[in-house]
Amino acid sequence: MKKLTLTRGGTAHRTIMLVTVLVLVAVALYLPHYYAPYRVFQFTEVLVFAIAVLSLNLLTGYTGQISLGHSFFFAIGAYTTAVMFRDLDVAFVIPFVVAFVVAFVVGFLIGIPALRLSGVYLALVTIALAVITPPLLTRFEGLTGGSQGINIDTPTAPAWSGLADDQWLYYICLVVAAVVFLLARNLVRGGVGLSMTAVRDNELAARTMGVNPAVPKTRTFAYSAGFAGVAGALYTLVVGLVAPGSFTIILAINLLVGTVVGGMATIAGAVFGAAFIGFVPVYTSGINPALGGVIYGAVVILIMFVMPGGVMGLARRIRGWLVTLEEPADRRRASGTGQTETAGSLPAARAGAVDGGTEQSGTTDPGTAQDDRPGEQTTTGDRREN
Repeated sequence: MKKLTLTRGGTAHRTIMLVTVLVLVAVALYLPHYYAPYRVFQFTEVLVFAIAVLSLNLLTGYTGQISLGHSFFFAIGAYTTAVMFRDLDVAFVIPFVVAFVVAFVVGFLIGIPALRLSGVYLALVTIALAVITPPLLTRFEGLTGGSQGINIDTPTAPAWSGLADDQWLYYICLVVAAVVFLLARNLVRGGVGLSMTAVRDNELAARTMGVNPAVPKTRTFAYSAGFAGVAGALYTLVVGLVAPGSFTIILAINLLVGTVVGGMATIAGAVFGAAFIGFVPVYTSGINPALGGVIYGAVVILIMFVMPGGVMGLARRIRGWLVTLEEPADRRRASGTGQTETAGSLPAARAGAVDGGTEQSGTTDPGTAQDDRPGEQTTTGDRREN
């Protein structure tokens, strides 16, 4: 089958991307009008988890810092919002901003000592955060309501909207999720994103390129925690109850599962990962309540074998089978090559340059010349004129 050839950024490429986005937006807007209230509630939860999965993907996928404690930041946002709605008469938007700021600051403070750790050691520190979250929330009963938690009234749809309460809540979460995803997309596509991936791929090489690893690491940790706090704030509005039992280590593991299933270092993958952790446990429990966890784990293992790059990795492979993306002619001339770029080749080339830490100048050492014949190397001092 002949592939479709597109120029990256060309009219046809932009048109296809625009149509795809418009179709997805239309589907998202129509969903709450087609399904029953319980299903709408599930889709609303997926939007909440999508923000949480995205926050973890920024840290783990783009910076390479493994975290198993994002339920801690999720709980910070949830309880901050619940306490403000319970004790203060504030505008509707204020708790979201405060939840982001509080979680951002806590994440930044935790990210500073975490600079000395990486890999499994950082994972152990963050998993400790997830473990202490429920008992910590129970301990401060006067503020958090103890084991009983805090109940709040969920938002009701205004009369002018003509929407049911569940539909109104869905659209609130959809708008907030769209804003967070747009911010995350701009973050990873700019200079900050390049520094994040440079540190992830090769920290030593990043230093030689003038990138201080401490800056993108702490910055990403803070942004990741802040976005998780926003997800927790939305969770409070959706459920109407926050209690210590909702923020266990199981939540942290599920967020990591969603990150891997959706696709590491991807923005759109967070939606697929959130749908997975939102729907699959429900269906597996419906098959056999006693073996729901076992079936869920088996499905995760199967997906890792079938789609090691997650849903977005599979999507990229399918796109590679069907479409060839070419770089614009001016960019090919600027790079000095006339080669066609296949999907992912440009980031790979950049990563290779960072991994190597040096640039090839195209010149050889004046004291060394290499013969055209393979396997033979001579120095200029050894060559003699007969």
